[in-house]
Amino acid sequence: MTPAASALPPGDIVVPSPEVEAALATGAPVVALESTIITHGMPWPRNVETALAVEAEVRAAGAVPATVAVLAGRLHAGLTPGQIEALAAARDVRKLSRADLAACLATGGTGATTVAATMIAAHRAGIEVFATGGIGGVHRGAETTFDISADLHELARTPVTVVAAGAKAILDLPRTLEVLETLGVPVISVGQDEFPAFWSRSSGLRAPLRMDDPAAIARAHRLRAALGLQGGQLVANPIPAGAEIPRAEIDPAIERALAEAAARGVAAKDVTPFLLGRILEITEGRSLAANIALVRANARLGARIAAALTASWEG
Repeated sequence: MTPAASALPPGDIVVPSPEVEAALATGAPVVALESTIITHGMPWPRNVETALAVEAEVRAAGAVPATVAVLAGRLHAGLTPGQIEALAAARDVRKLSRADLAACLATGGTGATTVAATMIAAHRAGIEVFATGGIGGVHRGAETTFDISADLHELARTPVTVVAAGAKAILDLPRTLEVLETLGVPVISVGQDEFPAFWSRSSGLRAPLRMDDPAAIARAHRLRAALGLQGGQLVANPIPAGAEIPRAEIDPAIERALAEAAARGVAAKDVTPFLLGRILEITEGRSLAANIALVRANARLGARIAAALTASWEG
């Protein structure tokens, strides 16, 4: 370890943009956003367009967006449009989770943050709400592959409220809910009693909890801290009705993509990008349009929850 690295002040680990820094200093609402959607989740140029549109949704709802990424060994909370475009065009961008975030920083690398890594950065920066598309979870066949996303354990240990359209539908959703229950993570459905399934509003699974009021969700976040409970909470926001792909239509595409991944030996961090890419091709772009609609809706709800968190609260 170099002297400079060993002496790195804790406050310098996360570099907030001037806009994010000012918002945090004044107590204004801030919503963290991940960056794997830019580098691994969508094709060019829709990735840039979507990232900027999601930031605009956060601003329109009264909060400040903080897109998180590692650029040349610095962990940023808040990117300029130019930085977003450069990240989208960059090659060999690492997909970062809890296990490799510090290593990327130490080696001066560039990486996009998954749900887990974004939660870590958000909490370090003092951001309490994070909006994404869908969380990772238990992969199908995990009983033999042991492929379970670090997102689930991050939700159990890091106190950030995560707004998502459920878990990605390519996963084993019943087992994902079981693991979240075992880990003590609140799973709160908004606007319906059923747990949403990413591209579809219906999963056939009942959500453990339901809250329709952003202020109530914000109070639950505060009360978890007051009770000394570790971890965050998952807010499952169904995709807007007009944008969904019903389960009867999307499930065959998922099964086909899963079979192709198995046949090609796709594994580990390559699985999710491969499946999303193949489902995009199989659905002739419908899955991408749905993905964009749901992440924009999650950004809007995340901003409302962040605004409620900044309001005065009396326990």
